Amino acid sequence: MIKTPAGVSGETEKFSTFAGVFTPSILTILGVILFMRSGFVIGHAGVMQALLILAIGKSISILTSFSISAIATNTDVKGGGAYFLISRTLGPEFGGTIGVALYLAQTLSVPFYILGFTEALVRTFPLLAPGFLYINFSVLIILFVITFRGAGWAISVQYIIMAMLGLSIFSFFGGGMLKFDRNVLSANLTPFTDSPYSFWQLFAIYFPAVTGIMAGVNMSGDLKKPSRSIPLGTFAAIGAALLIYVGQIIICGGSVSREQLIDKPYHSLIDLVPFHLGFLVTLGVFAATLSSALGSLLGAPRILQSLAADRLLKPLNLFSKVTRNGEPRRALLLTTGISALVFYFARNGGSGGALNIIASMVTMLFLWTYSITNFAAFIESFSRNPSFRPRFKLFHWFLALCGAVFSLVVSVLVDAAAAFGAVVLVTLLFLYVRKFAGVSLFADARHGFFYSRTRNNLLTLEQMPIHPKNWRPTIIAFTSNSQTRLPLVKYADWLGSGRGIITLAGIITGTYEEKAKEREAYLAELSSFIKSNQIRAFPEVLVTPEFGLGLNHFLQVTSIGPVKPNLVLMGWAHDEERIQTLHQSLSTAQQLNMSTVLLCNKELPEKKKRRRIDIWWRGKSNGSLMVILAYLLSLNRTWGGTSIRILRVIPDTPEHAATHTEMTDLIEASRMKITMEIIISREPFANLLHSRSHDATAVFIGFSLPSADTILSFHRSMSALLDGMPTTFLVHSTGEADLVS
Repeated sequence: MIKTPAGVSGETEKFSTFAGVFTPSILTILGVILFMRSGFVIGHAGVMQALLILAIGKSISILTSFSISAIATNTDVKGGGAYFLISRTLGPEFGGTIGVALYLAQTLSVPFYILGFTEALVRTFPLLAPGFLYINFSVLIILFVITFRGAGWAISVQYIIMAMLGLSIFSFFGGGMLKFDRNVLSANLTPFTDSPYSFWQLFAIYFPAVTGIMAGVNMSGDLKKPSRSIPLGTFAAIGAALLIYVGQIIICGGSVSREQLIDKPYHSLIDLVPFHLGFLVTLGVFAATLSSALGSLLGAPRILQSLAADRLLKPLNLFSKVTRNGEPRRALLLTTGISALVFYFARNGGSGGALNIIASMVTMLFLWTYSITNFAAFIESFSRNPSFRPRFKLFHWFLALCGAVFSLVVSVLVDAAAAFGAVVLVTLLFLYVRKFAGVSLFADARHGFFYSRTRNNLLTLEQMPIHPKNWRPTIIAFTSNSQTRLPLVKYADWLGSGRGIITLAGIITGTYEEKAKEREAYLAELSSFIKSNQIRAFPEVLVTPEFGLGLNHFLQVTSIGPVKPNLVLMGWAHDEERIQTLHQSLSTAQQLNMSTVLLCNKELPEKKKRRRIDIWWRGKSNGSLMVILAYLLSLNRTWGGTSIRILRVIPDTPEHAATHTEMTDLIEASRMKITMEIIISREPFANLLHSRSHDATAVFIGFSLPSADTILSFHRSMSALLDGMPTTFLVHSTGEADLVS
C-alpha cells in the first residue's frame, strides 16, 4: 500500500485512466514480442496457428480482466495492484503467495524487455555485440534513474515513447500492405514442417505479448479513480493491442517469406518499411522495449511495497517504507538488483537464447498469477457474499472459473516440469504465509476432510475481527403457530437468500421430563416441514419452564462456534394478550445485540405479478439493514425483477438539495439498483405511508424499541399503522450491517 509515512507531509500524484492504466498497459503489451519474436512465432507456427496462439493468450487475459474489473469495482482499491485485490478477497495466504509470484513475474519482465532492447541494438549495430552485458547494465541504470525520480516523470516519458511506437507500427503496417502477396500468405498459412518448436513452446515465447494488463492494475494506488480506471483502461488497451497483433500476423504472413520470419524477424519488419525509413522500426523497438521495461520497473516495486506493508513475510518488511511522495525506493533498489543479477547470468545471451528462456519463465509466473486472480473472483462471486456487489456488471463466476482452469491447463501444456516447479513454489509460499498467520492445515479424507475443514474454518473465523463488509444474516425465526409458519419461514428463507444461516425455532413451556416426547415430535414436525417446503434452515426446539427465561437462554447459547445469530425474526402480535411476550423478546434481543424484524404478513407474493419493495428511510441506524434485507429479498427467484424504492420525508423545500445529494451518494455507495423519492410534506406519517405504499409488495419501516411502560401504546399505534398495508417488515438494527461496506 503506497502511503505517506507518519509525520511527513506530501501527496502522491494521481493519474487518469489514460495516463495510469491505458498508457502503461498498451506500451507493455506492444513490447519486445511485437518486434523481436512475433515474426519468429509466425514463421514457425504459420499464420493460422499464430492466430490461434494469439486467441488463446488473449482469451486468458480477457477472462482475467473480467475478474480484475469485478474485484476492483467492489472494493476501495489501494496500492499493490493484483496483490491488493486478491489478498483482500482470499486472505493473507493466497494474497502473500500471489504477491511474491506477481512480483517475480514483473521483476523478471524488466531484464526481459531490456534484453530485447539490447538484442535489437546489437542486431542493428553488430559492432556493439561485444558490449552486450555493459549495454544491459547501462540501460538498467538509466531506467532506474528515471523511475527513481518518481512515477509522474516516468509517465511523462512514456507519452513520448508511445508516439514513437505508434509511428513505427504505422510504418511497417503501411509497407506490409504495399508488399502484400496472397501467394506468400498461402505459403505461410500452415506450420513449418521442420520446426524444432512445439505449438506450446511457441505459445510460451509469445505469451508475454498479452501480459501487459497487470501494468495498469499495478498502478492502482496512483490512480484518481481506480475502480473506474482499471476496467476501462485495461479493456481499451486489450482491444487496441488485439487489432494490432492480428493485423501484424496477417500482414507479415502475407508480405515476408517464412525464412526471413524465422531467421530475421526483426530485420524483416525493417525491410517492410518503404522509402528507406526502416529506422522508424528501430526507433519503435527501442521505444517498445524501453517503455515495457519502464512499466515493469514502476509496477514491481509497488507490489513488493504493498506486500511488505501487510507484514506477511518477515524478510520483506524492510521494503514497506516509501518516500514522502509515496515512492517505494527500497523496493526499487531490490528490483534493480535482481535485474542486474539476471543480466550477469545472461551475459552471453546476444544470440537470443536468454530472451526465450526468460520469456518462458515470465509466461509461467503470469499464468499462475492469472489463475489465482480468476480463482479469487470465482470464490467471491460463487460464495454469494452479500457484500460482493461490483459496479462492473459484465462479470459472472463462470467466466472466472474458466479463466482459472484455462490458465492452469495451459501452464501444464506449455511445460509440465516448469508447471510442477511452480506448484511447489506456490505451495511452499502458501504454507509459509499460513504458518506465519497461525492457521491450521486441512485434513484430507472424505468425511474427515469436511469435518476438519468445517472445524478449522470455525476456529479461524473465531480469530477474525468482525467487519460490516462480512455481515451475513444469521437468522432465528420463532414460530409456534403452524397456520402462520409457512409465510414466516418463507420470508426467513428469502431474507437469508442462500447467503446466511437460518434456525427455525420453537419453544415449549414445561419440564423436560414431561415434554420430552412432545419436543421430539415437534422437532420431527419442523424437520419435515423444512424438507417438504424446501427451506434451507435448521430446526431447534427448546423446553423451558417459563417462556421469557427460555427465550433468553435460547438466544444466548444458539450458535455454531463464532457463527452466532444476529437477527431475530418474529411474527407481529395481532392480539394484546401476547404484548408482554413481544416485549420480552424485543428486550432480550436488544440485550444480546441482535437486530429484530417483526413481520406483519398479509400474503405471499404472486409469481407473475410485478413487485416493488418500499423502504421508508428515517436514518442510517435502521436504514442500512433495511436496504440490505430488501436487496437480499430481491435476489430470490420468486422476487426476480423486483424494484426497490427508498422514500425519504422532509418537512421543507430548502432541505431538498442536501437530502438529494445525501441519498444519491448513499445509493451510489450501495452499488445497488435503487430508485429514490424525496417527499416534501408535513402530513402525518401514517397518511404518507398509506398513500404512497399501499400498492407495494413489501414495505420496510424502522422502529425504536419501546419500554415496558410504552409497549401497549406502541402495539396499538403500530397495529393501526399496519392496518390496510401490504406485507410490512418492522426493523430494529444494532448497526452491525453497514450499507456502504
